[in-house]
Amino acid sequence: MNLIKPSSGRWSEVLLLVIALVIGLGGFLLTILNRTGSAPTSIWQLAGSLLGISIAVHLWVRWRAPYADPVLLPTAVALNGLGLAMISRLDIAYRKLEQTEYIVGFKQVAWTSIGVILCCAALFFIRDYRQLRRWDTWCMWLGIVCLVLPFIPGLGREINGSQIWIVVPGLGMSFQPAELTKVLLSIFFASYLVANRDNLALSGRRILGVHFPRWRHLMPMMVVWAASIGVLVMQKDLGTSVMIFGMFVVVLYVATNRPSWLIIGATLAIVGLALLWLLFEPVLSSHLTHVTGRVTAWRYAMDDKVYSSIGGSWQLVMGLFGMASGGLFGTGWGKGYPNLVTFANSDFITSSFGEELGLTGLTAILLMYLVFIERGLRTAVALRDGFGKLLATALSFTMALQVFVVVGGVTRLIPLTGLTMPFLAYGGSSLVANWVILALLLRLSDAARRPTVRAPQIIDTTELPESLRRQIAQENAEADKAAAASAGTPDAAAAGYGPAGPQGGSVPQGGPQGPVPYGPGPQGGPGPYGPQGPTGGPQGTAPQGIPMGGPQGAPAAQPAPAGTPSRAHGRRAAQPVQQVQPVQPVQPGRPKPPSAQDHQNTEVIRGVFE
Repeated sequence: MNLIKPSSGRWSEVLLLVIALVIGLGGFLLTILNRTGSAPTSIWQLAGSLLGISIAVHLWVRWRAPYADPVLLPTAVALNGLGLAMISRLDIAYRKLEQTEYIVGFKQVAWTSIGVILCCAALFFIRDYRQLRRWDTWCMWLGIVCLVLPFIPGLGREINGSQIWIVVPGLGMSFQPAELTKVLLSIFFASYLVANRDNLALSGRRILGVHFPRWRHLMPMMVVWAASIGVLVMQKDLGTSVMIFGMFVVVLYVATNRPSWLIIGATLAIVGLALLWLLFEPVLSSHLTHVTGRVTAWRYAMDDKVYSSIGGSWQLVMGLFGMASGGLFGTGWGKGYPNLVTFANSDFITSSFGEELGLTGLTAILLMYLVFIERGLRTAVALRDGFGKLLATALSFTMALQVFVVVGGVTRLIPLTGLTMPFLAYGGSSLVANWVILALLLRLSDAARRPTVRAPQIIDTTELPESLRRQIAQENAEADKAAAASAGTPDAAAAGYGPAGPQGGSVPQGGPQGPVPYGPGPQGGPGPYGPQGPTGGPQGTAPQGIPMGGPQGAPAAQPAPAGTPSRAHGRRAAQPVQQVQPVQPVQPGRPKPPSAQDHQNTEVIRGVFE
């Protein structure tokens, strides 16, 4: 049987990678052309470098995860390339205005290289994603440590009102460890819910049609809720709080298929924010000025006082005006003024793309995110174990929630949170974490798409050559002998069987019926039954000549029992026939009681059929 190896999609990945590189390099080239009027001399060196890196990553994935989803990596490369092109475009404007503190293009390239290296390392060391379940407790504690690191004196730093940054010693670069927390807690949540989802789904009681679990099973959600509130209060970071709590609630709903968990989660979020505002307003107003200022800017963005105040809604309103000026198709690469918005290369990079690429270009970028998330959720559906399903769901939803929070904040759907667009915006911690998420999804999709090993099918021997058929027949004959010996079956001579006939089982052949039902007529003659034919078996007692022998045997009435010699294969040689004494004739109408010889013949026939 020939097994055709299913396509792993790696050549499709190569084609999509080329398209992704063309998109990123096209944005960079159009920016330079529109700003300077001539193509840069280094475009070919840049194109060759990016192509070489992409091909190297592709070959690594082809080696370590040959059945991984072929769409995930090209989508991430396209988004990262577009982000580098926009950051380079903004660097040109900042350099012209001598705002060198905002020039971050080389830093973004460095963080991209680190992210790619970590992605390849994760694929190398994590050969089976189920190994991560052994480290679920360590992932939980490491996630907590990452949340606590910004509070260490000399290591943590407050930037833009949030205490969520640490300074990398020796490099002078800031890093947000909470971005790694979402990856670590995704592993822990998936492992915990696989082990406890039955208790969370089945136990408890119904109140007003809503399923409420037992208190001891509700404790994990309460702990995560308290941790999210603590992050909000201590670090003044609304984005991380929303990310942690939202991811846990959604994965909990997927694990238990209970909509009541969504209701409970939303209720806890609303109650928590309300209690913080009502009970601790005097303290929070001074401590959470950054968070309360963003809420005020969201609610009263067009108010003149809020717009003109320090830390007010000026940034949000300028971003909205920039996207409005872009219209449907945008101003074009390098022809807009996105640099007028603060943090245009990080928090508000979405408005920068909306201004220069318009609604069409921004929608295309959002569709790329949609494709990435859809492939992650498809991986979750295709996986066959609960841990893999929940882990893929958690990672995909983390990406979806982050995109929703960022786009919702820029478009004034929700308050700003400080999160950045995955792969697109400047931010080393976010970029590295997203490349690690990509590595985990590649490993998960490789396991989901890998073909299962099938059992070999039964082969029809008629399709084999004659030599193989003879060999199989010989092996079958030896197997039959071994089976007969192990079952203790006597051979044909001991059982009284005749030699093999042209067809039928080992049942003795009968001769033609004579005018008298019973009688010891001549052997094989036309008269009454003879005691033994030349080719038949022992003489029987039943009518119709079943046990008697004649010159020609009729086919057997039923197949021979298991473990007895079979005439169908013709493997047994003819054995001497055991002679059985003929039965005395019985006069018609005068039944005769069975004699001892009758009982003996009956036992012989019964042994044949049994």
